[in-house]
Amino acid sequence: MKHLVWSVLFFMLSLAHAQEKDNLKINLPVTKYKLQNGLTVLLHEDHSVPLISYHTWYKVGSRDEAPGITGSAHMLEHMMFKGSKNYPGKSFDRILHENGIVNNAFTTYDYTGFYETLPSSKLEMMMQIEVDRMSNLNLNPDDLQSEREVVKEERRWRIDNNPMGLLMETVMGTVFKTSNYRWPVIGTMKDISDYKIETLRNFHSTYYVPNNAILVLAGDFKTSEAKRLIEKYYGPVAYRPMPRREYPRETTQDTQRNASVKKDVQGISFTVAFGGVPNAHPDMYALDLAANILGNGSSSRLYKRLVYAKQTATSAYSYDSTMQDQGVFAVGVNLKPGVAMQESLDLVYQEIWKMRNKLVTDEELAKAKTQVMKEMVDGLTTIDGKARALAVNEIMTGSYENLFKDLDKYNAVTAEQVKDVSNKYLNQNQRSIVVLEPKAKKE
Repeated sequence: MKHLVWSVLFFMLSLAHAQEKDNLKINLPVTKYKLQNGLTVLLHEDHSVPLISYHTWYKVGSRDEAPGITGSAHMLEHMMFKGSKNYPGKSFDRILHENGIVNNAFTTYDYTGFYETLPSSKLEMMMQIEVDRMSNLNLNPDDLQSEREVVKEERRWRIDNNPMGLLMETVMGTVFKTSNYRWPVIGTMKDISDYKIETLRNFHSTYYVPNNAILVLAGDFKTSEAKRLIEKYYGPVAYRPMPRREYPRETTQDTQRNASVKKDVQGISFTVAFGGVPNAHPDMYALDLAANILGNGSSSRLYKRLVYAKQTATSAYSYDSTMQDQGVFAVGVNLKPGVAMQESLDLVYQEIWKMRNKLVTDEELAKAKTQVMKEMVDGLTTIDGKARALAVNEIMTGSYENLFKDLDKYNAVTAEQVKDVSNKYLNQNQRSIVVLEPKAKKE
């Protein structure tokens, strides 16, 4: 534990001199190999605590769905906890709880992940359980019916009754018109209501196979022993041919798009969004820094101008979100009750114009780089964070090793590059304006 703390402390101190030091590195010793059935394995030993972070990620998300079955990947995530051949019903959760194992899962546009944090002595037991639900999952209509209601309530909580969630869903559906990113990860309420058990069985048998998965272990184990167990339990799982996956490309946007939604809110919120770039695209690094300078935190340009100077907004932010095939660059503003939108929208346009036409300062760029680097390092201070970072880079970029190159790529970005990508992607003909406004008061 002391070694980890001092390593992180040394790295954090180095960040303060990021501009003077060109040799900042992230380096995690990793053993990578592939089983004959196609399962990709990443192993990282870390004996700082007697725990193991166990991640099983599948290369399937909502972009692998189609109209009529949206949200299938997310629903199957829920069904993966309903029991398997050798661990039926609630025995999965019971066994994990009795053995001090914490677990959860998530679904994104591009992948689905299942993860556990377990005592290092429980590795073999955990492997038996995960292999069983990969190859012998129980999928029955009664479980689907009960879980359907859980997911419908989750959708109400996250989106239908959540104004900001609804705003985000509308942003994605406005920016994307042909891409599979246009529908929500959780699915539409109609599709959730109409799922058939056969659809989920087909989805599981197609995508939840070893040659479409990665296994990442980080923590207190010996690599030789982990490899022996992985071969013993995962080795016999059959390889299955994958269907050819062709995703519709987003059409080029050549005119501004507008959308609005009304909810019971006090003030107006709006988002100005642009089509961005895929994960690991060469322009991603400069776009990330542009978003940071525009709207990351209370010292950002938008926050200082709209929240502090004009005092028309309660918050202002910007982000660059990258998926497998494309991304979204967005600016968001939450206005105070009773404040009209146009003046603040014009100020957002002005700040975007500055990004396109003037160089950011050396101080702004250095600060943005330090913030991005700090976030990366903070994410690697736990074994779960390490496992997660390795998994996402392996799935999204094709190699976990790209994680180790990112610091250099961010550090190499110049003010001219920030200006160039702002000009390339943040133009008015390719923007979408989505407004969340209060419902009209009833007389």
